[in-house]
Amino acid sequence: MESLSDLIVVMTSPKRNKAKIVNGPGGYILHDVPHLIDYLPDLPTYPNPLQDNPAYSVVKQYFVDADDSVPEKIVVHKDGPRGIHFRRAGPRQKVYFDSDEVHACIVTCGGLCPGLNTVIREIVSSLSCMYGVNRILGIDGGYRGFYAKNTIPLDSKVVNDIHKRGGTILGTSRGGHDTAKIVDSIQDRGINQVYIIGGDGTQRGASVIFEEIRRRGLKVAVVGIPKTIDNDIPVIDRSFGFDTAVEEAQRAINAAHVEAESNENGIGFAKPGFIAMYATLASRDVDCCLIPESPFYLEGEGGLLEFIERRLKENGHMVIVLAEGAGQDLMSKSMESNTLEDASGNKLLKDVGLWLSQSIKDHFKKNNMVMNLKYIDPTYMIRAVPSNASDNVYCTLLAQSAVHGAMAGYTGYTSGLVNGRQTYIPYYRITEKQNHVVITDRMWARLLSSTNQPSFLGPKDIPEEKKELPVTPLPDGEKCDAVVDIPPVTKEVTK
Repeated sequence: MESLSDLIVVMTSPKRNKAKIVNGPGGYILHDVPHLIDYLPDLPTYPNPLQDNPAYSVVKQYFVDADDSVPEKIVVHKDGPRGIHFRRAGPRQKVYFDSDEVHACIVTCGGLCPGLNTVIREIVSSLSCMYGVNRILGIDGGYRGFYAKNTIPLDSKVVNDIHKRGGTILGTSRGGHDTAKIVDSIQDRGINQVYIIGGDGTQRGASVIFEEIRRRGLKVAVVGIPKTIDNDIPVIDRSFGFDTAVEEAQRAINAAHVEAESNENGIGFAKPGFIAMYATLASRDVDCCLIPESPFYLEGEGGLLEFIERRLKENGHMVIVLAEGAGQDLMSKSMESNTLEDASGNKLLKDVGLWLSQSIKDHFKKNNMVMNLKYIDPTYMIRAVPSNASDNVYCTLLAQSAVHGAMAGYTGYTSGLVNGRQTYIPYYRITEKQNHVVITDRMWARLLSSTNQPSFLGPKDIPEEKKELPVTPLPDGEKCDAVVDIPPVTKEVTK
């Protein structure tokens, strides 16, 4: 393939984001990430310190080729276009920061997630042990910590054992995003590498910070690491902490199963949140999984209550798993409409679990039927545990990739796994929408086969996929109106 420098690069310029698109032969499209030389063209380069690092001296070909990219979709047709690619992550032969000049900072935003401390530890270790960086700060308390709280000096000794603990040693918060104040703080402190760990709202905020830094012409690399226990960030294979969350959710499902089978007509009711589908598939003890993407109803033929009665008659017990957000429309009309939002602009959901469990109890009591229901809500237990072995490895790869990219001069991107390969993804692709369960997809069919539950829907009830993408709020509730128009592939691709 021709070098990326020989291909047509098309730039689009919306209000906040600037898409960097490379078109190549055979329908090849690279959604590239910004680089410091895009607006600071005369920056000097330095040899990568890794070439003298004992840990890397025995590794052959450890520098990533400049033209390496990773396809977004791995399943293709032989006559189809090559499709969208992302720049492959990894160390480059030349870096754009001298180790002694680097002054890095790390911030965690949003809710808790297993693996936060591991990511912090590995960013610090990568900067110090791989690149010899000595000045690293932790920002205390999320985005507002840039201008409202103290910083925490970080080194290998401080972070040595933090991966064994849940939560984040830096503290976290929602909201507090004031772009001008944050960038002023970055500039005043002389920070030139910013590592931002958070979900889609946090990454959207990071994108705005990057744009302001570019507008001011600062030599500052802004790097995101996607964090959400919900696994709803697009493009990437999965978010860190998800495997741990599924594993912990299984404990709650197992407890619900034990309670259910130990009582006459026992019902174990677990509410593990957005990870419900995968926890259900992993558990094998679940009789019914309820998610917001697949509406259900209570009363009448084919309703949930009828299914519960039938399953209890067949097995004598059952386990129900409820995903956060499911059944919101079934809440009593007499209850106040929920229009509240948290500090990040996310809609606050009603606790359907308690309402639904009470509805089931009332139904059985009304029909003079014996039933013992145990309701378990492990939501915060799932978020607060340390990450497991699989997530620890993944956090290490994410953190090291993020550091390699920043040292190589890339900025305005998120480090993420795509088709099993570490990549650099432009912010607008991470924040364009939220992933959700597609009930016409085979994964949902696998779940229905595993639980042997009804879908509660007929073919005519299944909604078509909407093409419009939802607007994701900024951490302070501000709506971002930036829209990226991806240009069509040009036929003339080479010089």
